[in-house]
Amino acid sequence: MELFAHPIFLLYGIPALIGVWLLFWVGTKLKNYAIGRLFTSSAYEKLTATQRPETFLRGLVMGLAVFFLFVALAGPQWGTEILQAEGEFAQTIIAVDVSASMRAQDVKPDRLDSAKTMLRMLISNLKEERIGILAFTSQAFVQCPITTDADALRYFIMNLKPDMLPVPGTSLAAPVRLAARLLAKYPGQKALILLTDGEDHSPQEIATAKEVAQKNGIRIIAVGIGTKDGTLIPDRTDASGHILEYKKDKQGNTVVSKLDEKSLLDLAQATGGAYIPYTTPAQVSTKVEDALRGLDRSHSVTAKHITYKTRYQIPLVLALFCLAGYLLWPRGTRRQDFLEKR
Repeated sequence: MELFAHPIFLLYGIPALIGVWLLFWVGTKLKNYAIGRLFTSSAYEKLTATQRPETFLRGLVMGLAVFFLFVALAGPQWGTEILQAEGEFAQTIIAVDVSASMRAQDVKPDRLDSAKTMLRMLISNLKEERIGILAFTSQAFVQCPITTDADALRYFIMNLKPDMLPVPGTSLAAPVRLAARLLAKYPGQKALILLTDGEDHSPQEIATAKEVAQKNGIRIIAVGIGTKDGTLIPDRTDASGHILEYKKDKQGNTVVSKLDEKSLLDLAQATGGAYIPYTTPAQVSTKVEDALRGLDRSHSVTAKHITYKTRYQIPLVLALFCLAGYLLWPRGTRRQDFLEKR
């Protein structure tokens, strides 16, 4: 947690305090100069006999007022609060392949990093979508529940890594089944964005995946990442990122991973969705947005958004109290004290 929402204002407060001190110092010098030119010392003492002299403590109160003002501007924050958004939202699940083949570098810098770049752009543009994130290999797991919290979505996207799941292989049916369970409570047509190279180690389950998606009103938007010629899969790298070894199968043969579009096309066409080959992040993001148009929306309260509580009111009140104390600081003496001096 960051203690201040805008800590830069604390730095701005330093020259402000110096400026206030200089203003008082220059003002005192000019006042003394003017007094010396206009009055004798005895005459000035008689004129100001009922006034208290300017004290360091009064100047300190003014400095504290400036200090607390800039602390308030910095936005101190602690504790959390839960916010909810209510409105009409379409429902979408993003499923990302995190199998070993997503390390392949036929799309630079590699398949998974390219997918993550595109998704960050997509999340920024989807303002009326409730989105959940799945990671899958031969099984699928929820990474982020369905929400409108863009910061949470970007956080979980950023933390996707190849082989992050404890099960190897790839199954396109696994994310479809899990997405169907997550979206079952929402009426109308929903969407599943499937980002993968299409290699499926369980092709016999594709027919089941199509049936599940059709039954639950899920439009599959498949994004194929990779090339048809394919490339080797890095298996071991050094500290500087140089590839030391490529992935091999059980027989010791080097594995070549290729984009398999057939299953992705089949899923997309059977569910009224779209197949989008990966080109650039911006182009793919735009095409996915177009494919998402027309989804049914439902009125609901979104998943909770947790944010830090802003506590600027406390230093602001202290600044106002200090300013009031400076302005109301007594400048005259009691009449009795004045008569005693006389």
